[in-house]
Amino acid sequence: MTERASPPPSLRARITAFVDRPAVQNFILGVILFNAVILGLETSDIVMERAGPLILLLDTICLGVFVVEIALKLVARGLNFFRRGWNIFDFVIVAISLVPAAQGLSVLRALRILRLLRVVSVAPSLRRVVEGLVNALPGMGSVFLLMGLIFYIGAVMATKLFGAAFPDWFGTLGRSGYSLFQIMTLESWSMGIVRPVMEVYPHAWMFFVPFIMITTFAVVNLLVGLIVNSMQDAHHEEDSEKTDTYRDEVFKRLSDIEALIKAQGKAGKR
Repeated sequence: MTERASPPPSLRARITAFVDRPAVQNFILGVILFNAVILGLETSDIVMERAGPLILLLDTICLGVFVVEIALKLVARGLNFFRRGWNIFDFVIVAISLVPAAQGLSVLRALRILRLLRVVSVAPSLRRVVEGLVNALPGMGSVFLLMGLIFYIGAVMATKLFGAAFPDWFGTLGRSGYSLFQIMTLESWSMGIVRPVMEVYPHAWMFFVPFIMITTFAVVNLLVGLIVNSMQDAHHEEDSEKTDTYRDEVFKRLSDIEALIKAQGKAGKR
């Protein structure tokens, strides 16, 4: 008894298999990096004078490759294409590049460098970093709220304490907030701000040192810890997804083998 030949794969299945090939993904990654170099060369007047038409042609070819890639994915996945956030990200980036840079939209020409961000969607390691950052946003919101309260309290105190003698740094609530932000980043905080203030107010260190300890070393490190934990969770979820996919494939193969054995057993009884 001859087995029935399996039907040939559909056009959508063949396109899906093509776009999911590692070689195709690596090719797209190479085009993205090459296009980033081309866009950088466009900023040089000397290069554009010597090879402007060639560079513009290469840029157009790169954009054409991206458009073909997105079109193939749309054909392969249909509306399911838009169920994945990274696909929407790629679609928006390519769509921005297709908008004509004329009639007040010349700024969109500069936004073409956003194509380089497609490296994030192609490279799994970079995608994991971004997913970890996004997953950390809810927890980071609470930390930002806490930091905002600390900055508001510190700005009010600094304005009251040092505003009269140093109006450029602490004359208003906004100036105090900006000065405190500079102090938090440790950018010229000592010789630039704190020591001049201490020449007029010798005990000003009692305000600035605790502020730096709380914001720079406590709150900022708390943000870093949240991001690191989210990245670890994203990595764990990706590993779990791979394990579940492999397990499902094994179960499917076992089911196929079991069905084949039963079919052969029935054929042998006949």
